Amino acid sequence: MKLVFCGTPEFGVPTLEAVMAAGHEVALVVTQPDRAAGRGMEVQAPPVKRVAMERRVPVVQPEKIKNNEEFRSRLEEIRPDAILVVAYGRIIPLWMLELPRFGNINLHGSLLPKYRGAAPIQWAVANGELVTGVTTMQLDAGLDTGDMLLAQVCPIGQEETAVDVYECLAPLGAKLMVKTLHHLEAGLIYPEAQDDSLATFAPILKRADGWIDFSRTAKQIYDRWRGFQPWPGAHTLLRGKKLIVQRMHVSGAGGGEPGVLIVQGEALLVGCGDGSLIELDEVQLEGKRRMSAAEFLRGNQVRSGERLGL
Repeated sequence: MKLVFCGTPEFGVPTLEAVMAAGHEVALVVTQPDRAAGRGMEVQAPPVKRVAMERRVPVVQPEKIKNNEEFRSRLEEIRPDAILVVAYGRIIPLWMLELPRFGNINLHGSLLPKYRGAAPIQWAVANGELVTGVTTMQLDAGLDTGDMLLAQVCPIGQEETAVDVYECLAPLGAKLMVKTLHHLEAGLIYPEAQDDSLATFAPILKRADGWIDFSRTAKQIYDRWRGFQPWPGAHTLLRGKKLIVQRMHVSGAGGGEPGVLIVQGEALLVGCGDGSLIELDEVQLEGKRRMSAAEFLRGNQVRSGERLGL
């Protein structure tokens, strides 16, 4: 097929490479503009753009697409068979949805209709799901509400973070997209409408999502920490200063008041909901480097009974 590929972050790279390797013609890559990023805030090209340029595929980076006549004319001139959308980060306008004969095919990082929205991988992990997956779907005017095409399941290990699951889903999704295109061309796919009553929402993450609520159980807190890697992570306050928890695990021991510290030798534990305990393995106090709990205890004279969150 002749394709237009819309994508921005690393998640889209395996799919772009896979459809090209399968013999499809990617006539144009559409990605977001270069942005300042990193500690030095240097302007960086999106990963999808870098790969496209290496492969000598034309790239455009429009700030807006809905009423962009120049961009619309370019796509109408290409007359793609399908437009692939993989973590592009823009709402696709109606004129673009109606342009290709096979429509706009989206690779979504969940088993729809669960986890519609901007952060499906993170929320699946944060909610303690045991499995997730990828779904190819035909985009419509709604938010991840279009007809489903194909899906593939991926298990979530109980110690895996969103970063780990991301690394599983990206290549899995690439293979699924190639299979979807082959089946569409051969007339072997029968789109399936989503059951809206089963839908859940996965909103874009905010810094506040990283705040640790110790009224939750230790398992819930740990799952949220896993899901919110690398950002917004997990943080609280100790003596009025921000305390980032870089690593943690659910303790086998029980008992403890929510938010209250328990020091056991070189171990630093916190009471959580339902009498559960979380152990803080590695922490970073505001203005300091990250360190193990044992090193932190030696340097800060933390005592049992102190309360986090204040």
